[in-house]
Amino acid sequence: MYLAVSFAEKEIKRVDETGAVVAIAEESLIISILLIQLVAALGAMLFVRLSKRFSNVRALLMGVSVWVAICVAAYFTHWTNEFYLLASCVGLVMGGCQALSRSTYSKFLPPTKDTASYFSFYDVSYYLGTVLGTAAYGIVYQLTGDLRYTVIAIASFFIIGSILLLRVPKDEVVHAQ
Repeated sequence: MYLAVSFAEKEIKRVDETGAVVAIAEESLIISILLIQLVAALGAMLFVRLSKRFSNVRALLMGVSVWVAICVAAYFTHWTNEFYLLASCVGLVMGGCQALSRSTYSKFLPPTKDTASYFSFYDVSYYLGTVLGTAAYGIVYQLTGDLRYTVIAIASFFIIGSILLLRVPKDEVVHAQ
């Protein structure tokens, strides 16, 4: 989401009033960010239902699979309307995965009164992922000069994440406190 605006400014086009193909309008970028935020709440509700039906880990695996599909779709996205659809998908999955990943993480914590230390580690890993993803985005863009390849690089992080998720026990354990 952080890099979506940068991607859209350079790669997404629209047809203006004269029929000429031009860059996406600034107001469209603002609309897409708002769209992502609004749809994220729906995504959180959807992932609650998925987790009840399939378990948290399986629902997260589904979400990560959708993230990979979004990255591949972004590679082929050229027009404003396609970008809005993609932004809606990002919001849906982002909201669901963020809420569900915290919930899942808490289910695997050992019985302790010091949950703050564990969630501090969670937050550090979140920001580390943000830094690594942004660095990969920048490096790939620097090497190729094409932002479309950056979304494929980002997809590789989701693929690695899904491989790591496959190693997580499928049945969450709720510890009595």
